[in-house]
Amino acid sequence: MSLSRIFKWITGIFEGLLGIPFLGGLYIISNAWTPLFVMLILHIITWILTKRDNGSGIGSIFGIITSVIGWIPIVGMIMHIITALILILSASRPEGRQYV
Repeated sequence: MSLSRIFKWITGIFEGLLGIPFLGGLYIISNAWTPLFVMLILHIITWILTKRDNGSGIGSIFGIITSVIGWIPIVGMIMHIITALILILSASRPEGRQYV
C-alpha cells in the first residue's frame, strides 16, 4: 500500500468525522478552527504524495476547498461529507490501475 493511499484513508476518515452533524462543527468551533488548518496541511501533503505516485488528486483538491470554506456551518458539513466519500472511494480503488 502506497503512502499516498494511506494518507487518503486518514484524511477521508478525519473528514468523515468532521462531517458529523453538530459534533463536527462543535469540535471545529471549540478548537478555534484549528482542525480546518490541520486538514488543509494534510490535504496538501496528500495531494503532493498522490501526484508523486501518478494518482488522482481530486479528493485532495476537494479537501483543500473544504478546508477553506469549512467554517460556513451547513456548507462546511456537506463539503466534509462529500470530501470524505471521494477520498475513501479513491483510496479503495485498486492500485496500479490507470483510469482515463
